[in-house]
Amino acid sequence: MRVLGTVFGILVVPVSVALGIWAGGHPDVLPAFARDALVEDEQAQVFEEAGDLIEGGFYKKVSRDKLLDDALKAAVKGLKDPFSAYFDPTTYQRFQESTNGAFEGVGMTVDEHPRGLEVVSIFKKSPAERAGLKPKDLVVAVGGTSLKGKDSEASTSLIRGPAGTEVKLDIITKGKRRTETLRREQVDVPVVADRVVTRGGKKFGHVVLAGFTSGAHQDVRVAVRRSLRKGAKGIVLDLRNNGGGLLDEAVLVSSVFIGEGTIVSTRGRRQPSRTFSATGKPVDTKVPVVVLVNRGSASASEIVTGAIQDRDRGTVVGERTFGKGVFQEIKSLSNGGALDITVGEYFTPKGRNLGPRNGKKGGIVPPVKGVDDPKTERRDEGLEAALRELR
Repeated sequence: MRVLGTVFGILVVPVSVALGIWAGGHPDVLPAFARDALVEDEQAQVFEEAGDLIEGGFYKKVSRDKLLDDALKAAVKGLKDPFSAYFDPTTYQRFQESTNGAFEGVGMTVDEHPRGLEVVSIFKKSPAERAGLKPKDLVVAVGGTSLKGKDSEASTSLIRGPAGTEVKLDIITKGKRRTETLRREQVDVPVVADRVVTRGGKKFGHVVLAGFTSGAHQDVRVAVRRSLRKGAKGIVLDLRNNGGGLLDEAVLVSSVFIGEGTIVSTRGRRQPSRTFSATGKPVDTKVPVVVLVNRGSASASEIVTGAIQDRDRGTVVGERTFGKGVFQEIKSLSNGGALDITVGEYFTPKGRNLGPRNGKKGGIVPPVKGVDDPKTERRDEGLEAALRELR
């Protein structure tokens, strides 16, 4: 399984995100720090000796498993790469659940914030919706524990938990702080939503893709065809706040609109260069397409956007995308956890890498600007800009 973005727990918008889960022992493909520390006998012996000394001599009782988890987290942190991470066994299990489109939690997507977590979106009929949480709210504490300075992985792990249990969140809305107690539930991630809207006497399909989880391309294809059957004369593919997901799904979603040729290529220091091409039969390529993006559109979202733009299949509307031009590989470990390490870069059909370069911002800059104003709850200015472009 190849992953390009984290759809994580309560879903975390881009920080997150990866390009392949390999099972079993392939130590030769591990990055140098992990190979040296965990594979080669001499270094492994030193690690064991240190663990024995700490476990046996420290004045407080120490968990050997926690020592290992903390050591791996510190090693990855030393890479100074915001996209690399160590998943302990519990976190890794939750990550795997999220890529399958379901998890146990409160039903919201979030982004990392200096004070904790910023709410990006709320799932309908979820505990978060019933508690009155809204986009732009800040979650600053969980169960009385401050989230200030914590990374998104640590913060979301405090919110996630078994269905039926309760979690207490401290929330700031427009400067006012309150505390809400939410009961966790089994949450099915709404991957695709679609509708047909009419503007200027013409019908258009609005297809929203929340994440590139397993099977997402099938839902996108069904949604697009349903809109066309209802008389839609064009499609808005809405990838706003879509932080990514599986690489294969990015290729397959692009293939809904592009009939043949390159979608994306990848290369890395120890990775063979690969080119991923369109596969399957697309919908009518004469149907106009607009891709709607914002700062929260990352990784797999940028691959689809870049492919549609470079292949002249549609217009991009919105705000500059996140700008994540690298990919990760997730390798499972024998303790049930996993290493998520940046191993290469990806490129659009025209050879663009979307990461920051030479002090310049990365991402895709839409030729047509369209920004939603959060103050106008009943009006979506970004979508209206996309619909105007279709007309």
